[in-house]
Amino acid sequence: MATTTAQPPVHGQRVNGKQWHGTRKAFRPTSGLTSYEIRKKRTAHEAEVSKTETEMKEVKEAERQRKVQAIKDKRAAKEEKERFAKMEEKMHKKRVERLKRREKRNKLLKS
Repeated sequence: MATTTAQPPVHGQRVNGKQWHGTRKAFRPTSGLTSYEIRKKRTAHEAEVSKTETEMKEVKEAERQRKVQAIKDKRAAKEEKERFAKMEEKMHKKRVERLKRREKRNKLLKS
């Protein structure tokens, strides 16, 4: 009827009297070094993460540029509208419409 139970080894009283401190282990400076395969996996994972980060940043920047371009286009259209409104005050309305059509044709030829 011999039953073996794993019991922690008994250490007596600590010499310095600080029993509340945990027991310390031996200093092994090479114990934390990882193998080549583990380091290779880690660097591959980090590269993948940075790649997805750059893709997300590019998408965000493209969206920001699209919004900026939309604002610029709106402002340009507003300025052009104001310019034609000023011209209408001075000139006849039909002449202003002819100039608008001409300018649109010129813009299409330039593009």
